[in-house]
Amino acid sequence: MSETACPNIGNGTVKSKRALPRSLILTGSAVLLLAVALGWLGIPVVSSQGIVIRSHFTEGAIPTKPDDAAWETIAPIPIPLSGQIITRPVWPEPSAKVISVRSVHNGKDISFLVEWQDATKNERLTPGVFRDGAALALPLGNAPAFFCMGQLDHYVNIWHWKADWQSDVDRRKARAKERGRKRRGIRKFEVIPRRPSSVEDLIGGGFSTLTSKTRQGKVKGEAEWKSGFWRVVMKRPLTKSGDDTENEALLVPGRMQAVAFAVWNGENKERNGQKAVASWLQLLVDPVGGPMASTKS
Repeated sequence: MSETACPNIGNGTVKSKRALPRSLILTGSAVLLLAVALGWLGIPVVSSQGIVIRSHFTEGAIPTKPDDAAWETIAPIPIPLSGQIITRPVWPEPSAKVISVRSVHNGKDISFLVEWQDATKNERLTPGVFRDGAALALPLGNAPAFFCMGQLDHYVNIWHWKADWQSDVDRRKARAKERGRKRRGIRKFEVIPRRPSSVEDLIGGGFSTLTSKTRQGKVKGEAEWKSGFWRVVMKRPLTKSGDDTENEALLVPGRMQAVAFAVWNGENKERNGQKAVASWLQLLVDPVGGPMASTKS
């Protein structure tokens, strides 16, 4: 089964970059304490369906790198994570307990920043060694899909960021930069895959149906691991009139739709369906001009 199988996928201003990790940790701790209390009372432990993620409108270029200062003008939305227990092998105790999400668009492109705590950086995939990863899922069309990989005739579009793919992209960029300097000496030979992006663009229509799109690279990814936190950016053009949307999730300004997330910790041997998940949430993409634009005459 693929790594993105069943991604049950279940605003203000930040003053400084240092404040985010502490606030995220505190938020995660509060979520855990609340979960314990609710569990003791017999109330379901995790429910994220009431959370709305807003994609803020901004003019000009949108941030595409995780350390872009523009992200600090948008407060993160904390989202609790739970284990994947829908399909075998179940994973009831993932290491990640909470992620934070921010989003912004400029009427042409949309960008998401996903952050979570991870004590180790795992960017290799070999026998017995697993990579870190994150996924974002969007339903295709207007009809709701089963949150766990979709279903027949109700597909989901999954953006799967992979730490080893990010490493490949970064190393190739570094090699190209090194060649540009025309440094002398013995030429180093290294086989680095030519990846168009660190994000794989996929379609799912039910368990064991995950398919990689023939054309990759429309969804771009940039990531940074620092001080025990992953910060991953995923970016894609918004949907325009006339676009072929058969295998593309609709992302239209002024539209409310579903979105879901998943996270893998390679150090914890998480892969395939063994992961942390957040089921369907609401994504509100601001109208062009901002939230008040639609009310102007």
